[in-house]
Amino acid sequence: MAIINWDPFNEMRDIQDAMNRLFDDSMQKRGKRDLDYWEPAVDIIEIKDGYKILADMPGIKKEDIEISVSGDVLTLRGEKKLEKEEDHKNYYRKERVYGLFQKQMVLPQDAQASKIQANFKDGVLTIIIPKGETSKPKKIKIE
Repeated sequence: MAIINWDPFNEMRDIQDAMNRLFDDSMQKRGKRDLDYWEPAVDIIEIKDGYKILADMPGIKKEDIEISVSGDVLTLRGEKKLEKEEDHKNYYRKERVYGLFQKQMVLPQDAQASKIQANFKDGVLTIIIPKGETSKPKKIKIE
């Protein structure tokens, strides 16, 4: 039987190297994407008679948002515009993103796309998608 000299710190270095590569790769991709494209954060909630979508869109005007439905796909599209470009060469940190955005979500089978309503207030887009009549529970009387 062979004796194996196992070094747990060597294993930990390998894991650390793998994690560093993972974060380096994701940050490089994120940096390139954020220059001209981003996606708003959304919550999708099932409510009594349908579904509610809340999308965070701070700093965007209502006129710069487009909502469309094609088949069973709901698309949010628009642009967050940079109001005033200033030449700041001494940024300490720059995290806010500007540019085009698009987010697509597949609608449930029971969604009534023709009756979708939308409201925009305080930087939050609220979309209400009603359920079809066939999906609502019905009580059946026993005779």
